[in-house]
Amino acid sequence: ELTKYAANAMLATRISFMNDLARLAERVGVDIEDVRRGIGSDSRIGYSFLYAGTGYGGSCFPKDVQALQRTAQEHGAPLRVLRAVEDVNNDQKSTLVRKASDRFGSLSGRRFALWGLAFKPNTDDMREAPARTIMEALWAAGASVVAYDPIAADECRRIYGDRPDLVLAASPLEAVRGADALMIATEWKEFRSPSFDEMRDRLKHPVIFDGRNLYDPALVRGKGFEYFSVGRS
Repeated sequence: ELTKYAANAMLATRISFMNDLARLAERVGVDIEDVRRGIGSDSRIGYSFLYAGTGYGGSCFPKDVQALQRTAQEHGAPLRVLRAVEDVNNDQKSTLVRKASDRFGSLSGRRFALWGLAFKPNTDDMREAPARTIMEALWAAGASVVAYDPIAADECRRIYGDRPDLVLAASPLEAVRGADALMIATEWKEFRSPSFDEMRDRLKHPVIFDGRNLYDPALVRGKGFEYFSVGRS
């Protein structure tokens, strides 16, 4: 049991470490992708679970990190590293909303397109998904959301029901029509090669907040977008 929890906790630690490092990379003008490729090339480290983004979610990592901490606390051996891992992850889920606030100021009355609702591709699971934190923070700030996910729309309806500040779009391009900006929360394959020209024409402002670092910053900016990603200059 301890081995199983430790395995997932280690993977969660790698994710939070990269997200913490990405904040520093942004401050010092370093591309976190260069850092990832560099440290991943070390055979002792490898590339798995080293991607900066909007944090981890799902049914396993959050639950297992918390369970391992509880067990450690009960036995008088608190796991201080895992407490930091969880703190970083909880904070990281709001990074796109902070970037949007820095860009726009007040978010009240604004409309944001959101690509991705599930915590990872190829599932409709929204448990602990970063998209939930993003939407709830936007709603709290007075903004509305038009979201698209290939398969998680029904799960989103089940969780949130009908509310005036949430529209579930039928396609990625439908979601961006008239939105102040696009946010990307899940790295679905269909998001990797969009029609940037159509996106730019449909958005009210050509602004992308990419929580999964799907695109090359120079390419997207060359298409006329303001591009905000995680740990990339």
